[in-house]
Formats: sequence, C-alpha cells, structure tokens
Amino acid sequence: MSDTAEERPRRRSREQPLLVVNTGRGKGKSTAAFGLMLRAWAQGWPIGVYQFVKSGKWRVGEHKAAEALGGIDWFKMGDGWTWTSRDLEESSDLAREGWEEVKRRLADQTYRFLLLDEFTYPLTFGWVDTAEVVAVLRERPGFQHVVVTGRDAPAELIEIADLVSEVTKIKHPYDTGQRGQKGIEW
Repeated sequence: MSDTAEERPRRRSREQPLLVVNTGRGKGKSTAAFGLMLRAWAQGWPIGVYQFVKSGKWRVGEHKAAEALGGIDWFKMGDGWTWTSRDLEESSDLAREGWEEVKRRLADQTYRFLLLDEFTYPLTFGWVDTAEVVAVLRERPGFQHVVVTGRDAPAELIEIADLVSEVTKIKHPYDTGQRGQKGIEW
C-alpha cells in the first residue's frame, strides 16, 4: 500500500494540547480541574498532579481518590498557606523546586495531562518567574494538556491560555462563619 498524504492518519483538528486556567475568587477552581483529571484518567493518559500550596501532611479527598484509581502521580510541593507558614523562604524554595520538577516533566513529556494546582500563588508572590512559566508552557513539546488553578492568575498566563474560566463567589458558608467541611472543601 502506498503512503500518500491522503492515506496517512491525521490528528483531528479538535485534538490540540490545551493550556487551561481556572482562576477567580470563587470556590471550585481546583474541583473543576480535578474533574478534568478524571476525564484524562478515563482516557488512560499519564497524569501528574502538582499541588503548590498543600503540604504532604494534608489529606485531601482528591488525592485519596487518585490513589484508589491508580495511574496518577501526585506531588505536594508546598508547606501550607502563606498565613500558616512558619518560614516563607522555605515556602518559596519549595515552590521553585516544584516548578523545576514540572519543567523536567514537560521537557521529557512524562505526562499527557498535568494539573498545577494553586500554581498562581507562587507566580503572584514572585517566587516563580511568570515570564519563564509563560515561555515554558507556550513552547512545551509534544501533546500535553496543562491545567493551572488559583486566584489572581497573571495577565500574561491568561493571554497564552486556550481556555480560561473565572470562578466568581456569589455566596459561601464561610460568609456566615461556617468552617470548611470534609467532603466539600477537602
């Protein structure tokens, strides 16, 4: 059989590697990203999750579910929220180390789906260089979907993203003094 351009399999035009950003002040940015992660898992894709704020001490429901599903590599690259951190220099070092690891995984195309949860915080705090992140994500090789979550996504990141959702808070139980609940917040 001849190998003409017409006979070669072509990638459908809808199959493009996407950069997705979920930002805004409302609840649900990470939750939506984890929903995409589940869809990627159902496709059998290699998945890497990098949480940039939560520490290894936090037991979050999504991580427990990922362990049960299998095939999802999970990394906690932080030491907690900045207002609970005892050492912000250590927090910034952890974020930079996490970004270096993500760059390595992007370069070697380890994952088809990467979730960079709460990654906007190291960017807005100046711990990780936004211009470098934009360049690396824009020029990533191969076919890799990347999802970034967190408040106050930098304009430069939004500009290069293919899909941006802003989650707006209308009402939240926190407003009436209620604390976070298992199964809802984690």
